[in-house]
Amino acid sequence: MASSKIVLVTGGNNGLGYETVKALLESDKPYHVLLGSRSLEKGKAAIETLHKECPASASTVDAILLDLTSDESIERAFAQIEGTHRRLDTLVNNAGATFDIEHVAGKVSLRECFMKSYDVNLAGTHVLTYTLVPLLLKSADPRIIFVTGLSNLTKASEKYFPTPPQPAGWPKKILPFETIGYRCSKVALNMLMLDWNHKLKADGVKVWALGPGVLLTGLGNIPDIVAKMGAGPASIGGQLIRTVVEGERDADVGKIVGKDGLIPF
Repeated sequence: MASSKIVLVTGGNNGLGYETVKALLESDKPYHVLLGSRSLEKGKAAIETLHKECPASASTVDAILLDLTSDESIERAFAQIEGTHRRLDTLVNNAGATFDIEHVAGKVSLRECFMKSYDVNLAGTHVLTYTLVPLLLKSADPRIIFVTGLSNLTKASEKYFPTPPQPAGWPKKILPFETIGYRCSKVALNMLMLDWNHKLKADGVKVWALGPGVLLTGLGNIPDIVAKMGAGPASIGGQLIRTVVEGERDADVGKIVGKDGLIPF
């Protein structure tokens, strides 16, 4: 499909990434979506489900193996996209991970909790973006979206913490829904977005961060706890990302786009 926009969605086999791919397939605009997944088997299984859910889609979708913790995997993804499509129109940096809950459960150390989160959510995302920029510059309308997740803790929202107020004393009793390592890495992602927006402005690349709010994405594998917090369906985030891909938020380049408007830094 020569007229189709080429869109890569990282972490596309489940949660918010899956719903983003689905939203694009449901669009009346033509896309060829590259569904990034750390497991090619899971990526292909997700595509089978997407075909059942979007049988009338005029767009197409392929799975692409992509592990953000591996430079070799990122280089192979670049070579695959370049060899097949020659360009990339939109990069949706959705893939993310949290290890806070594993730390609370005693499965990883406190240092590992933070370092693993930063490796995937920040370093891996940065390396992927850096690697794919040459393909984006071949697009007539290049776009980069950084999904910042639970990162919009500012003066306007400092009353919000996933954990309740903590009484005096040590150690603190933290609920299973601990997110500090994840959230710190995602706040850092906002800075990464600002830097890429600065670097690529003269090239005409449009760059955003996107904060979809608390959604049932499967992050942390504790859906019951997240649901009790009032999380919405992941499809809300998928539809929001599609509005950015399709140009509805072009006036907000270089900012954090939320479902209810712009999110202050």
